[in-house]
Amino acid sequence: MKFSDIPGQRETIGRLISTVKSERVSHAQLFTGPEGCGNLALALTYARYVSCENRSDLDSCGTCKSCVKYEKMIHPDLHFVFPVVKKDTDPVSDKFIDKWREFAAVSPYFSLTKWLNYIGAGNAQGLIFTSEAAEILRKLTLKSYESDFKVMIIWLPEKMHQVTANKLLKLIEEPPEKTLFLLVSDEPDKIVPTIISRCQLVRIPSFTPSDISSYLIERFRIHKGRADDIARVSNGNIIRAIELCENEDSSFQDLDRFRTLMRHVWKKDILSLISWSEELAAIGREPQKRFLSFSLHLFRENLMMNLGQGKNGLVFLTGEEEAFSANFHPFVNEGNINTFVEEFSLAHSHIEANGNAKIVFLDLALRLIGLFRR
Repeated sequence: MKFSDIPGQRETIGRLISTVKSERVSHAQLFTGPEGCGNLALALTYARYVSCENRSDLDSCGTCKSCVKYEKMIHPDLHFVFPVVKKDTDPVSDKFIDKWREFAAVSPYFSLTKWLNYIGAGNAQGLIFTSEAAEILRKLTLKSYESDFKVMIIWLPEKMHQVTANKLLKLIEEPPEKTLFLLVSDEPDKIVPTIISRCQLVRIPSFTPSDISSYLIERFRIHKGRADDIARVSNGNIIRAIELCENEDSSFQDLDRFRTLMRHVWKKDILSLISWSEELAAIGREPQKRFLSFSLHLFRENLMMNLGQGKNGLVFLTGEEEAFSANFHPFVNEGNINTFVEEFSLAHSHIEANGNAKIVFLDLALRLIGLFRR
């Protein structure tokens, strides 16, 4: 992938190119922005541009030995660290590198949930384990083979174990010669603050609706009307836009689970809520977190609908979601929205901390009963 393959983001790309042209490449950079802003794609194309043997003022050449290897992500000076699951006593990224290359080669726009599903994580959560620290140190103490820089791309450093984070901090403070750290984060507030303070921030804006629409038309060969609708609903998040194109079933499943929850809560049907919590407990950690994030999104859009912002183009819902929200939005208002957000965010935190899912979801459901006033 080259800069020219990225939809939009011209201003950010221009800044990245200027750092190379002026020979002011910071040894540690943090690529971050709103969810689905394409930070991983930009990190990959930037690393390729830095290493390109015949780069122009606008892009990498795409044909040199370095570019060919970067295209397949097999360049000997390109290293990856990313969340994995513990399938043995030594869980490190290199054991999943073949799958990573296969997966990322299809598209660099994907969520953690999608990656974990691809590697068959099941109920396990993706983490960067302590064993990764030794691997990072080993790789970066080697001399570069073909390029000027050894590049270490760390996807989602917020998933890093504290021990690994501490060792990474020491490496960033005293980096090996000609080493380039590119950290790609969706939640920088969860990264060790001392690591952030030693990185140059690359702030990436959301995609524009027209950029997303053009990308969807080219990749999925869908008609412009549908591409425009998806681009509007995705609200600048290209990952959500792709997921809506590829698999509308997952979004519908989350909506159906939310609709079922609200119906049982409204009826105060405790037995049905117990069954509902058991069903949610069986779907795995990452899908559970996805459902809770989807629910927060739905609450936000219903509040905006209640405040009459639909006419201003500030409500981002699919057709199915809008049909449900037509009846649901009167129950979401300024008086209860903060409590709704707090309850679902707390449940998300408990699931992330490996809490008992059945208890977490049943507790959430019972708390919701008191929030609806008839």
